Parts: sequence; structure tokens; C-alpha cells
Amino acid sequence: MRPRNGIFGAVAGAMAVVLTMSACSAGKSNGSGGGDDETKKLANAFSVDWNPQPRDKIKDGGTVTIPVTEIPSQENTMAVGTTTASAAIWNWYNPQLTFLTPEGKWSYNKDYLSDISQSETGGNTVVTYTLNPKAVWNDGTPMTWKSFELTWKSCNGSDPKYQTTSDCSNVTSVKQGTNDRQAVVTYKGPYAWWQSGFGAVLNPHVTDSSIFNNAYQNKLPAEWGAGPYTVASANFKTGRIVFKRNPKWWGDKGKLDQVVYQQMEETAEINAFKNGEVDMAATATKDRLAQVQSMSDVTVHRSTSNGIGLLILNASRPQLKDINVRKAILEAIDRTTLAKIQYNGLGYTGAVGGSLILLPFQDGYSDSVGNAGYKFSTDEANQLLDAAGWTKGADGLREKNGEKLTIEFPLSGDDPSTVAQGKAIISMEKQVGVTVNIKQIASADFIKTLTGHGWDAFMSGFSMSDPYGANYICYFYCSPAAASAGAGNNSAAGTTALDKQLQALSKIPDPKAQTQAAMKLESDWYKQTWGELPTVNGPAVVTTKKGLANLAPVPFFGLAAYGSVPVQDFGWQN
Repeated sequence: MRPRNGIFGAVAGAMAVVLTMSACSAGKSNGSGGGDDETKKLANAFSVDWNPQPRDKIKDGGTVTIPVTEIPSQENTMAVGTTTASAAIWNWYNPQLTFLTPEGKWSYNKDYLSDISQSETGGNTVVTYTLNPKAVWNDGTPMTWKSFELTWKSCNGSDPKYQTTSDCSNVTSVKQGTNDRQAVVTYKGPYAWWQSGFGAVLNPHVTDSSIFNNAYQNKLPAEWGAGPYTVASANFKTGRIVFKRNPKWWGDKGKLDQVVYQQMEETAEINAFKNGEVDMAATATKDRLAQVQSMSDVTVHRSTSNGIGLLILNASRPQLKDINVRKAILEAIDRTTLAKIQYNGLGYTGAVGGSLILLPFQDGYSDSVGNAGYKFSTDEANQLLDAAGWTKGADGLREKNGEKLTIEFPLSGDDPSTVAQGKAIISMEKQVGVTVNIKQIASADFIKTLTGHGWDAFMSGFSMSDPYGANYICYFYCSPAAASAGAGNNSAAGTTALDKQLQALSKIPDPKAQTQAAMKLESDWYKQTWGELPTVNGPAVVTTKKGLANLAPVPFFGLAAYGSVPVQDFGWQN
């Protein structure tokens, strides 16, 4: 598992997975009211709310329709260009090899694996995966150690043609064990986060980089999948994907007849929910929550969120190459105001985050950005811009060598909260003489725009699917050239020295010690680059039709913390 890019506007709560290292409690309320008070409680205690139910309490049959703001063209969950939506779609028709409880306790899926064992051999971590003899792909091919080998080859860095977001360069070998149903994975030295590895594997037909990069473009190859569900239809033009029960599945059958994903904008989503066209909607804003409060037969679920918003500056742009200019632009941003806009009326406080490694409710968290010297200060921002040679004209706008200091800022989605945050940023930057030009883009164009890098500033974010934040520090912060996988650092900021320090962290064998070192180095990265600014970390508030249960079949509903359950157990409660 790994962090995922996501659109962090009004729908952040729906896309985020909750992440914790402490005890949790669960609760729920109906749609009749109390939204402000119930959500306010999340600011003071970690909470999950996902209606967990045993299988015998779930009806046989029915359909669930899930709205998503985008269905990316790339549907290989390990490839560049995927998002939280891609990961969710993947898990419906591909093997779920491991699970996590809401508290982060790891286990393996016995439908696919008979055993997983870990040992230290010659100073190296060795993990042995023994496959269930019943496990087969939909095309009839047995699941063997070769899928582990192919997955490793796609992300070990030996072939740069693989456009992957995964990094397994610390794996030295993947070999057959006692028979072809056993894979032996050896890491270079001790590996603190071995439980994060191989939660998904490739079909044995994905034998080279061309297939890896292209076979899942606007396509879901059902015959290469396995599991309780398979693909019934996938229309990337209309943004509609339908899954049905898989007759070739050897385990407990899926409770639902069909699961449907439908792409739509945020405003369309809330209307579709009210009209009965979809079975859930993100309601983590005052306006959206108000629209469902009068509905009958719905449940408002509220959870602490593990999503973190991120404002990115493109350090490769001419006017942003100066680190002091970047710091000034970031110090002009009042994150508390952005949080108030996004969570206005929900009674939620403490919604500002300062790290991508840990979130405010995790043990060991500290404000890495604040520790690096960041503070909201228009005075300091003005001083930095003055010193950088950007002078204010009679109109109050800054220029240098005849060029205005202008920021092109595409903003994704059409929710009023998102639009309001954009307007607030325009006003904030105007106070220091910076002009911000906002261009509204469709949610469906989010990942294409982000990875195209044709912008000066961009509002994005991450959701974490597991608690191993330090494991991904190079993904978050290494320069693209230094990251052995597709980088999550879209700022073009960084140094060779920082890259080396980031890469060296993985050699620390103790998870706690590695996390502590990662937090310090994260602060150093900000101090030396000022390419990004973590913004908001608010609640997940999702309203569903009454009776929808086990809201964690894939770790991206944002209601069950780390929690993931078998997809076949998701459905309607008796």
C-alpha cells in the first residue's frame, strides 16, 4: 500500500482513508440532524464510523452505486497516473492479499495465501508467501510465485521503462520456494515495513514494461483479475464501471449482485444522491451536509480523516526558482482560513496539518512545516519579496524586469467550497502584491493537469492507505530523478544532498527510530526547498443510504481508518 494523490476540495473526506496509531472508537448518527455537534467531536478524539457487520447480517443481492469525481485512464494501480479512484476500482476485481484493521493491525487473506512468514537471515529481512492451492486467475492460470517476481521487476528500478509509482528497489531477489506456489522475497538488509509489501501482485501476462504501462489504459482486463467480483462493463467515455459476481471465485461469494462506479462532478454527486441515483455522497461541507439533513432513510457517517491537503509550487517556473519567493508566497497563505472555509458549519477545529509523514492524531507527530520556520505572515512575505527584487508598483502589484509576479493556478472541481478557497487565496496573495489567475478545471482532468506541470501552483493532496508514513518519504520528497518510482513530489524542488538523506532513511531497522528521523528530515526538506505546504486535515463526512454496511471493502471510503475488509462482505444490512 502507498499514498495516493487525490483532489482535496469538498470531497476530501470521501476520498481519504483514516490513519491512526492510537485507540479508536466508533459511532454513528442518522440523517435527522446534529451534524455540527457530532463532527465537532472529531477534533478531540480519533473516531471511525463504518457500520461493521458480520456476513450473516448482510443481505444476498442488490446493487450499490458509488460516485467518483474521476475515473483515470490509467487503471493499473501500480502505474503512474493512478489515483485513489484507480486503487478502489482495482481492488474490486483483483486479489486483496492483505488487510488492515482500523487500528492498523495487519493480516493476510486466506483465500489467496495459506501463510506468510518473516525472518532475518544473514542480516536481511526474508518474507515467504505461500499461496492457497485454490487460487487461480480468471483465465485459468494458477497463481504462482511468478506474479511476485513480475511485480518486483516492475518496481525494482532495473528497467526505467516501467512507469511505476511503486518502489521495491530494496528487494534483492524474488525466488521460487518449495514449489511454484511459494514466493521467497529477500530485502537488502533489515526492512522495517515489510508488511507494506506485495499487498497486490501483477497477473503473469504482465511480462514487460509495454504491457505494464499500456494494457490498463482505458481498459479493465477482466481475464487478468481474480476475486469475488469481475468486470461486467467499463465505459470510460461515460465514466461508468460495473462489477458483477465472479462465477470462477472459490471463496465466499459476493453479497451484492453488482457494484457500480459512476463519474460525476461534486455538485452533480449531491443531487444524484438526493434523487436516488447513487448510494452515498461526500458531505464534509456545511452546504452539502445541509442538503441531506432532511432526507429520510440515510445515515451520516463521521470519521477522523487521514487525508492531507497540499499546496504545491512549481519551482521550475521562472518566477518561482528563487526559494525566498516560494517561501513568501506560502507565508502569505492563511491555512486556518482555508480550513474554516472548507469545514464551515461543521464545528471542526484543528484542521491544519504540518506533515505528510504523520498526521496530527498519530503518535510522534510534530509540525514539520512550523519547525522549518513557516508561519503565516504577510509582513515577512512582503520583506522576502522586497529582498528578492520584486517591487510593488502604484497598483500594489509586484514586478521585476518589467514582468508582473503572476501565478497560474488551476483549481479542480466545481464545489462552492473549492471555489471559495480559490477566491481566498487570490485575496491573500494580493496582500503581498502577487497576482493569482485561477482556471477552473473539471475533476476528471485532475491527474492529467497535475502531472502535466503546466502550472505555477496546484492544490492537491494525499490519502494514506496504511500507517507506515516514513516508508514513503522518498516518494513524497525525493526529486523525480532520484525517486526509483514515480515521484509524488511535483514541486520540482529538492537537492542532491537531500535526496541522499531521504534514501538513506530506509536503512534504519527500527520503525520508531526511522519515523523520528523521517520527521526531522521532513522539516529540513521544507526549510531547504519551500516547494510545498500541507494545508488542511479535516473530517471525513459521508452520507449513505441507510443500511449500507462494512464501508471498508477498499481503503478509500475514509470511514474505517486503515480498515479494509473482503470486498465480498460489503453490502446491505438485513
